[in-house]
Amino acid sequence: MTSSLTLDQRTAALDAIAGEIRVCTKCPLHQGRTKAVPGDGPYTADIMFIGEGPGFHEDQQGLPFVGASGRLLEEMLAVIGLNRKQVFITNVVKCRPPENRDPMPNEMGTCVPTYLNRQIELINPKVIVTLGRYSMGLFFPNAKISAIHGKPKWENNRAYLPMFHPAAVLRSMDTMKTQYEIDFKKLPGLVEEALKRVKPATPPHPLAGLDDSPAAEIKDTKAEAKPSAPPDKPKDDKPKDEPPLKQLSLF
Repeated sequence: MTSSLTLDQRTAALDAIAGEIRVCTKCPLHQGRTKAVPGDGPYTADIMFIGEGPGFHEDQQGLPFVGASGRLLEEMLAVIGLNRKQVFITNVVKCRPPENRDPMPNEMGTCVPTYLNRQIELINPKVIVTLGRYSMGLFFPNAKISAIHGKPKWENNRAYLPMFHPAAVLRSMDTMKTQYEIDFKKLPGLVEEALKRVKPATPPHPLAGLDDSPAAEIKDTKAEAKPSAPPDKPKDDKPKDEPPLKQLSLF
């Protein structure tokens, strides 16, 4: 269970995964890569973005979303008061497909269980944002992105929010950018809701149920100050004709 791991242990595990990715030869994509792209961002991020695969610039730098798509992503993050250093960004496949083609099923079938699922488990984000139909298909099987973009679903107190890939928005900025902003603006509320869902219930106060109003305090004070009934006067057992004792003088 990753919940039992310390931050240092999670960091070490994620660094190890990144190291595995950089030298991976498990599928044919490694044959044409310059650099594999494990992902980028804090391991404590509340939001994880999952794209499809690295492009030309990503392959050159070993970082995700550093081209035009990355600039649009950063612009949208700024709209909601965030920057890329506050989110974790990765892809379904970690090496660039030739000519930027779509990832093949066998390539996804290797990368997802070997690397992506482990990253998700260790980072444990509050919200996962899928960018494009291939990452969407991992969590929304048989769905159409045109129909479900911006519509979150919840599983195990985590929100999954499908969005268009930034590259698709760049091709149709006039018609898609406004809707893209609307979808992005849902993210802060989803993070807040996720935090509420996992927040432990506050235990009741030990004095819960007791009347602690000022009136009650005054009432209790009066009750404590009320003098008790005087004790019964002791009977005088001395004979009636016995003279009273003379008070001793101190001087």
